[in-house]
Amino acid sequence: QVHLVESGGGLVHFGDSLQLSCAASQRVFNMGWFRQSPGKEPDLVATINWSGSRPVYADSVKGRFTISRDNAKNTMYLQMNSLKPDDTAVYRCAADREPHLGTTKGDYWGQGTQVTVSS
Repeated sequence: QVHLVESGGGLVHFGDSLQLSCAASQRVFNMGWFRQSPGKEPDLVATINWSGSRPVYADSVKGRFTISRDNAKNTMYLQMNSLKPDDTAVYRCAADREPHLGTTKGDYWGQGTQVTVSS
């Protein structure tokens, strides 16, 4: 059983910053962040492999968000700067149980943390 727990969401104003964390209960490999509105499919935000050598970002967040991880803590982070109202969503983390060369498949998912950006 692998559990992922997100934290760090909240209510902020336009232009503010937040850092999200995703703590895994044990070692995981490819990890990623997705965001989702009610009734819609989740959208890719960013993914990262074990070593951090292959980060992938959605075009909408390039230059503003940075994905990273600390494998000693089994934890992934998403630093979000210059936040906009359309960044508002539930942010969920995902992880894979085995390494591979692609993006995050989503073997495990967290419950999500709400990010709300006001004008």
